[in-house]
Amino acid sequence: MLGKLARQHDPNVLVGFDHADDAGVYLLDPDRALVQTVDFFTPIVDDPYTFGQIAATNALSDVYAMGGRALTSLALVCFPEKADLEILERILAGGLSKMIEAGCTVIGGHSIRDEETKFGYSVTGLINPRNVLANHGAKPGDVLFFTKALGTGVISTAIKRGKADPAWIDAAVHSMTTLNKGTAEVIAEQNILVNAMTDITGFGLIGHAREMALASGVSIGFHAGAIPVIQGALECIRAGNIPAGLQNNRDFAECLVHYDPGVPDDLKALLFDPQTAGGLLISVSGGDTSRFADSMAAAGIGAARIGEVLPLGKPRIHVTS
Repeated sequence: MLGKLARQHDPNVLVGFDHADDAGVYLLDPDRALVQTVDFFTPIVDDPYTFGQIAATNALSDVYAMGGRALTSLALVCFPEKADLEILERILAGGLSKMIEAGCTVIGGHSIRDEETKFGYSVTGLINPRNVLANHGAKPGDVLFFTKALGTGVISTAIKRGKADPAWIDAAVHSMTTLNKGTAEVIAEQNILVNAMTDITGFGLIGHAREMALASGVSIGFHAGAIPVIQGALECIRAGNIPAGLQNNRDFAECLVHYDPGVPDDLKALLFDPQTAGGLLISVSGGDTSRFADSMAAAGIGAARIGEVLPLGKPRIHVTS
């Protein structure tokens, strides 16, 4: 819908909504720019404190996806008028715990009465304008790394239906409450040559890879067997615990995808799973691949090598077995 509106021409906007990027970036001076993002959603787990943590982790992720450092946040609250306020207190406390971990100060917020609970944050961060990592800029020869595993969408659906094993829930919650802060810090501190980066959220791995490929004018190759999967995710798909967003993503983006024989059907579906607080998809220059992998390992952060950037051609996204 934003694309249908009149464009504002502000030379200080370094990243707007032109390429469906993760956050906006606004130039302050030659050495500083603001990173701004907002995200909120309905509960996806039963525990209020954990829900608050997930919502905060998810909102912060877009700042890290641009390579920025989170500074301040504003809470966004929709809460039923007659609901127990202790629940809201626990949600806010969970969110605050992750904001403290991120070094991001909560400076206020806004609340309204709503029949359905919703929670999230608007987050403002800071970045050197010369170091902005957008979803465009990937180059043929780059290596693609992914920092988490897929499956939070299907497992969340199984949770809502009472069909998720406790071990699956624990694995999904751990993923959704793990900040992407460490990855952004490794890239900045080690001066890793990253040409493009995005976080994998509502459009799934294929949807966000599509955005990267189109914005960068390249094709992308994924190795299905190298893509990390959360425990229980494939079982959820086989049992039919598939969120509507997964099918919507598939209907929209699968036309650009070619699968080699041998790619399992359940994994094909999982590539479109909408993620909450998902991992970062990072296009690392081929010459910095080993240094990036070693730096991430030294920081105790998982980073799976799942593919590569290819010259522009058809298919736009090629998934090998």
